[in-house]
Formats: sequence, C-alpha cells, structure tokens
Amino acid sequence: MAKSPEEQHPVKAFGWAATDPSGHLSPFKFSRRETGDEDVRFKVLYCGMCHSDLHSIKNEWGNSIYPMVPGHEIVGEVTEVGGKVTKVKIGDKVGVGCLVGACHSCDNCVNDLENYCPKWTLTYNSINTDGTITYGGYSDHMVANQRYIVRFPDNMPLDAGAPLLCAGITVYSPLKYYGLAKAGKHIGVVGLGGLGHVAVKFAKAFGAKVTVISTSPSKMKEALEHVGADSFLASRVPEQMQAAVGTLDGIIDTVSAVHPLLPLLSLLKSNGKLIMVGAPEKPLELPIFPLLMGRKTVAGSIIGGMKETQEMVDFAAKHNITADIEVISMDYVNTAMERLAKADVRYRFVIDIGNTLAATKP
Repeated sequence: MAKSPEEQHPVKAFGWAATDPSGHLSPFKFSRRETGDEDVRFKVLYCGMCHSDLHSIKNEWGNSIYPMVPGHEIVGEVTEVGGKVTKVKIGDKVGVGCLVGACHSCDNCVNDLENYCPKWTLTYNSINTDGTITYGGYSDHMVANQRYIVRFPDNMPLDAGAPLLCAGITVYSPLKYYGLAKAGKHIGVVGLGGLGHVAVKFAKAFGAKVTVISTSPSKMKEALEHVGADSFLASRVPEQMQAAVGTLDGIIDTVSAVHPLLPLLSLLKSNGKLIMVGAPEKPLELPIFPLLMGRKTVAGSIIGGMKETQEMVDFAAKHNITADIEVISMDYVNTAMERLAKADVRYRFVIDIGNTLAATKP
C-alpha cells in the first residue's frame, strides 16, 4: 500500500497544492525528510510565483505530477542544519531556486552546471532519489542539500529578492555566457514581464544600452521611466522595427507565447545572438536565410548552476537589483494565477508565506 504524502517522511509539512490539471490550489498536508548531514532546513517566509508554476499546475507542458506544491523562488530563515553543513548557520537568510538535486558526477555538474545535468532534480514536480515527489515553496518549510542553498546578503530584501532565484538567474546567465554582459553592448529585451524587467536591470548594471521590444506600445513609459531602459520598440509598428534593423548585439527573448522570430533576427547586427529564455508550448518557425546573412545565432539558456546563482544574487545585492513585486496572501493565490495568465501583474507576485499561510490551515 502506497503511503500518503503526509506519511512518506517524518517531518510534517503544510502548503497549498494542485491536485489535477484544473490547476486549482488548496490547502494540503504532506511531509518532508529529516535533516540529513548535508541538509539545510529553513522556514519559508516568501515564495515568488513564476510563470512555470502556472504552466505546471495546469499540465500545459504535459509532465505534471499531482499532487503538486509549486514554487521555486523560495526564501526564508535557517532553522536547522546537518552535521556536515558549512555553508550556512541557524538564523541565516537563504533561498532555494529551481533545483534541489543533480548527479554531481557528470561533466556539467563537475563544471558547476547542475542546471544542465541530465539527472537533475527539480524543486517541485520531480522525483527525489528516494522515489518520492518533490514539493516546492508554497509551503511552511523547505529542506535541501547545502549545495542548492543560496545565501542572501543582509542588504537584499527577501520579498523582492525571491524572484531572482528563477527570473534573475534565467537572464543573468545568458547575458554572461554569450558575451553580452559588457559596457557598450546594445541589448534588446523582448517582453516586459517577470523575466524582462529583471533582464533590463541586469543589462544596465553591466553597462549595456538596453532596448525593450514589446507588442504593447502602452508599456513604453513604464519601460523607459520606471524600469530604466534606454529605448523602446513597438514590435507591431513596422516603421519602428525598420528603423532599428541591424542595431542590436544580442536579444534576450523572454516571451513564452508563440511569436515570429524573423522581425527579431532583422534587428541583430552581424554575429548577433537571439537567446530564447521563454518556453512556448508549441514550436516556433525559424527562417534560415536571415541566419546565413550575417552569421547570426539563435540559442537557448535555462537558469544557471549553483555557483553562478550565488554570484548573481551577490551581484544583484551590490547593484541594488530586485524584482518589482506585488506581495499577496496565501489565500489569494488562485486569483493571482488568473491574473498571471492575463499578464496582469507588475511584475512578479510574491506570496507572504510567513505571515499568511498558517491562517489557511483547515
């Protein structure tokens, strides 16, 4: 007889879970493992709401495991550490992002690229080495191996810093890897949402000139005056796009809906790079001639390894980079998901777990 989620592990836990592809979240009792020698346990104080959470609870990528406790932008305060933990101590402010495990022996892991390990373990909607389901941060506490714990500097606010654990590293890593994190580069950012607004902030901190590219002309003022972009292109206004042909060194494309790539490729200089970090559920059409005429690259990137994630958080703290957030209570989460589906948020919902979760216990 299979054990219930509440009986699989010795430490009782409480959170909110989706139980089917309707995606409706409700209170859920489960359990987490005991604190192992290399483990860190922490009380969850805030958890960001990523677009991946919405895709996953509704099984839009076809890989969902229920019951599902979402959340991979998790921050809180350490309450217990294993005997071999050297990275943090009780009372430290820490976070966990998208990963809680990998093989630690493949070439990727050896090179601090756990995010490309073929045997990675995701923070939720994944299977642990013991065969149990991983549960994410819409919950009262979290436990993870110290390798996957990110230290938060004292000057980094936990609520506005939480989304950096997914959104932040998702844009920081490709900017660095593809040689765009340099003063004087001209970077395009497609989509001014949870990922896009953080991409603008990191690119500016690296000294780049930044152009926001959006289908919504109404976002121009927000992009220029609030987020700090240098210029704005309305992608459905041909005159604007034509005037910008061949001006960009690289583009970070954050859009997770199906959209045409040809207009974006035309904006790139020779040797320019179009880097996809959004995840549309259907294939996009990729015209080849524009790649040939200018030796252009279309590439992808997903989050980052743990060493780079810590580097990103430290860089963000140094440059006062945080996400623009709307803090919500736990019982608002279903309404927030509906709003997220309509892109009705500037620019990231963050759940105040520490102050509002307990009140939802049945």
